[in-house]
Amino acid sequence: MTMTAEQATQFAEVFDRLVTGVEQVLLGKHHVIRMSFTALLSGGHLLLEDVPGTGKTSLARAIAQSVRGSSNRVQFTPDLLPGDITGVSIYDQRSGAFEFHRGPIFANIVLADEINRASPKTQSALLEVMEEEQITADGVTHPVAAPFMVIATQNPIEQAGTYRLPEAQLDRFIMKASIGYPDHSSTVRILEGAGLRAHETVVPPIVSSETVVELAALARTVFVDATINDYVARLIDATRTSTEVRLGVSVRGALALVRTAKTLAAANGRHYVIPDDVKELAETVLAHRLLLDPEAEFDGVTPSSVIARILIETPPPSDRLTV
Repeated sequence: MTMTAEQATQFAEVFDRLVTGVEQVLLGKHHVIRMSFTALLSGGHLLLEDVPGTGKTSLARAIAQSVRGSSNRVQFTPDLLPGDITGVSIYDQRSGAFEFHRGPIFANIVLADEINRASPKTQSALLEVMEEEQITADGVTHPVAAPFMVIATQNPIEQAGTYRLPEAQLDRFIMKASIGYPDHSSTVRILEGAGLRAHETVVPPIVSSETVVELAALARTVFVDATINDYVARLIDATRTSTEVRLGVSVRGALALVRTAKTLAAANGRHYVIPDDVKELAETVLAHRLLLDPEAEFDGVTPSSVIARILIETPPPSDRLTV
C-alpha cells in the first residue's frame, strides 16, 4: 500500500497543527519543532546539543501534551544507575515473589537531560529500549508505551566530568539538532509572558497517542523512487570513502535518512519523496554519525562541513520523478 495524494494532504494538515501548537511554548523555533515531530513520526529519537536554558525540557513536555501522551524527565548524573532509568525488581514478602517496578523510561516522551554526565554503564541502559522499544529485566521483557521517543540533551560547552556518547548510542538517535537562542522579537514575546512559569504553560492536545501511531505507520507508505534510494546510497558511500572521515555512516543511518525523508515529504503534503527532502535532512540525520580523522579535526573540519561538501559533490537524480 502506498500513500495517496489525499492522505498526504491530511497528514500535512495534522502535522502543521502539531507544530503550531508547540510553537505556543517554544517561540521562534519553527524548524527545530518540525524536525522533532519528523523524528517522532519516523519512529526515532532526538539528540539536542545545546546550552542550558534554551527550552529543551519545555519542548519535550509540549510534544507529549500535544499528542496526549505521558512525559518523564531523567536528570543524568555520574551516580545514576541503570535501574534508576529502566526500573528495578523488588521482593514482595506477601506474595513471596519479585515485583518489577517500572522506571521513568516507561513514558511516551522521555527527556534524558545531560545524558553525557552518566557513566557508560548507565548510558547503555538505553540501547535496548531505543532500538527495540522494550526493557528486559530478570529475563522478562517489558514493552514501553507507543509512541515512544527519547529526547536526550548534552551541553557542548562544559565537558568536565562527562562521558562521550559511544558511536553505537549516537547511531540510535535518528537526528541531532540544536534549539539555540531565540531571535530578538521572540525574546521580547517571552519577556512579556515572564509572569507565567514554563511548566505552567499547557499545550492543548491536538491528537491522541493512537493517532500518532497511525500517522507514523502512514508515513512509512510514502513512495520512494529507485533513483532516490540510489542517491541516498551514493551519499552514504561518499561518507565512507572521504579521506577526512575515519568512520562513515552505517546502514542504520542510511535507513534513517530514507525514513525521515518519507515523513518530511508527507509533512509537506506529498505522497512521494524528492531529492530536496533528502538534502534538507542530510546534515541533521547524518552528521552526528561521522567519526572524523584526528588530523582533519585539527584542521578545523567538522561533520557538518563534510556533509555539506558531499551534498555538493554528489549529483541528485536529474530525471523528473513519476509516481
